[in-house]
Amino acid sequence: MLNYEVDARLLGNLVPRGTELDYWDGRVFLSLVGFRFLKTRVRGIAVPFHSNFDEVNLRFYVRRREADEIRRGVVFVREIVPRPAIALVARSFYNESYIALPMAHEIQTRDARLAVSYQWRSAGDWAALKVQVAGEPRVMRDGSEKQFITEQYWDMPCSAMGC
Repeated sequence: MLNYEVDARLLGNLVPRGTELDYWDGRVFLSLVGFRFLKTRVRGIAVPFHSNFDEVNLRFYVRRREADEIRRGVVFVREIVPRPAIALVARSFYNESYIALPMAHEIQTRDARLAVSYQWRSAGDWAALKVQVAGEPRVMRDGSEKQFITEQYWDMPCSAMGC
């Protein structure tokens, strides 16, 4: 996951109705996230050749008030997967902004280091999201930027097309 502070005006027309941008410490973030779906099932059934796949998505963070509660959510600007059928199902049934592009990944562990790379090809060129980490995992500090981005946004997934 790579996080970028961006000018809120860049995202203004993508904020779904009934929500507003969610700020952390006066800042708005856009994130590029790569991960793998493993053993995926649709209504409990594994679809051959579609159970394990990569995804890279571009997202930002919103919130809305419901009664006396603030609910937080993720707006997906674009989601990339390697198979057209996955993109079609996500667009059709979940109103998500998926596209299918050729993709690859690489995950290496060596000498207590982890290197992860997700690649996708668009218009004949390859792009990549790469990260290298070292050291032992740590618990996120309460109230930190990392916690804001990774732990706050599980209750209200949205797409740029709406919640």
